[in-house]
Amino acid sequence: MIVLEKASQVMLHMGVAFGVTYAMTGSIMTGGLAALVEPICNVALLPFHEKAWRRVKTRWRTAAPPLAGQC
Repeated sequence: MIVLEKASQVMLHMGVAFGVTYAMTGSIMTGGLAALVEPICNVALLPFHEKAWRRVKTRWRTAAPPLAGQC
């Protein structure tokens, strides 16, 4: 079931990329290119995003809590 959900998300994402680009340019070719390139870039960058968030979460967990009355 997860595979179907992910496939649905990918198709929705590609459809939005195509629709927005086509609306802005009026070009089916440019819209199609954006629908292919943009998700590929997202997949390539996702591991770096996840790594950055792991670092942020680690810092938040190890940071000392603020003293009472301080923000």
